[in-house]
Amino acid sequence: MLERINELHRNRNISELKKYLNEINPADIAQLLENVFDERERVFLFRLLTKENAADTFVEFDGDTQENLIIAFSDTELKEVLDELYIDDAADIIEEMPATIVKRILRNTDPETREAINTILKYPEDSAGSIMTTEFVDLKRDMTVEDAFKRIRRTGLDKETIYTCYVTDASRHLIGVTTVKELLLSDYDDVIEDFMETNVISINTLDDQETATRTLSKYDFLALPVVDMENRLVGIITVDDAIDVIQEENTEDIQKMAAITPTDTPYLKTSVIDLWKKRIPWLMLLMILATLTSQILTTFEDRLMEMAVLSAFIPMLMGTGGNSGGQSSATIIRAISLDEVSFKDIFKVIWKEFRIGAISGVSLAIVCFAKLLLFDRIILGNQDITLMVAVVISLTILFETICAKIIGSTLPIIAKKMGFDPAVLANPFITTLSDVVSLLVYIGFAVLILPI
Repeated sequence: MLERINELHRNRNISELKKYLNEINPADIAQLLENVFDERERVFLFRLLTKENAADTFVEFDGDTQENLIIAFSDTELKEVLDELYIDDAADIIEEMPATIVKRILRNTDPETREAINTILKYPEDSAGSIMTTEFVDLKRDMTVEDAFKRIRRTGLDKETIYTCYVTDASRHLIGVTTVKELLLSDYDDVIEDFMETNVISINTLDDQETATRTLSKYDFLALPVVDMENRLVGIITVDDAIDVIQEENTEDIQKMAAITPTDTPYLKTSVIDLWKKRIPWLMLLMILATLTSQILTTFEDRLMEMAVLSAFIPMLMGTGGNSGGQSSATIIRAISLDEVSFKDIFKVIWKEFRIGAISGVSLAIVCFAKLLLFDRIILGNQDITLMVAVVISLTILFETICAKIIGSTLPIIAKKMGFDPAVLANPFITTLSDVVSLLVYIGFAVLILPI
């Protein structure tokens, strides 16, 4: 595609270039214009798109590219793009723009669109209402199939989806749902009330957006109705919006699990200073927490010096504990996000992770014990590794694995109960806490079993 565009551009074959560009999928056009061409060429090529393709391409750009294009647009060009945008896409764009750009956007929208945008923007961030669109097909229960098709043809052009149609009463209360498939398979004189689905699954405007995406996924819907406190239909969430939310939430969770403050800006477009600001607070906190292990080592330094071989296995033990806790935390955080686990299940989780930790710990301890005596002592000739030293290290692995599994599984559940994001208490924090526990268990067994 790039070679063809460059060839037509070089030859100044504008008519053929315009025809070719408008045959490409808007997502591919956006990727090409954003990543290959400079700002001047991007504006030139964008102006060759039809109004519909221009709008579809515009929503695929990131915020910086959208802002640069808006600045380059005349008011007429801006209005043409805005008129083709769906309400939820327009609201998303406005949320990311600086105040001067927002004023210009709103100035070039009609009053009805402006009111619809403001309706979406008033809902809390990350709520179902903030990602819904107010453009949907609504029908009445006493309509015939023929009446329904007439309404769809008359109003469907500007709707984000026409496949799922919602049935409302005179006060806009949601009372049923049907699909174009059901309409096509029914006779023209059939009344919608006779075949519509009345057990409608919906979501409230103030519910979390993740709840909406899970509902869409659970029931395999193409769209999910959004209602207010009085069950009035105010919008719908389509599957493409849900995919965007899932990607956004997954990215945020990954960043939190790595102890990084989440950011919506693409990596290559984020400055070094901004990335530093996102990372350094967590690094400082983890560094301070890690001093607990140093304090423990300092406290028992004299005893460890009496049997120096013990110090050589501290990194291995701490790593094993951190890995064990990290496995459990990742599993539980995922289960929490899917609503498979809640605070009431904490004792079930503890009991399950205790058994997993015990089996894993025994397996690791046996392998470690055999390795220490057969490989380290006999093959490598390290006579400092005695039978009792091997017992201490193996017992430590057993008990630290159990403790790390319980810590890694319970902390995210407790965090969720206290209103924190479970992802925050993921690997870095759990690893640090597991390190402390591992050292305490190790030194405890060493003092009890060995002559130190």
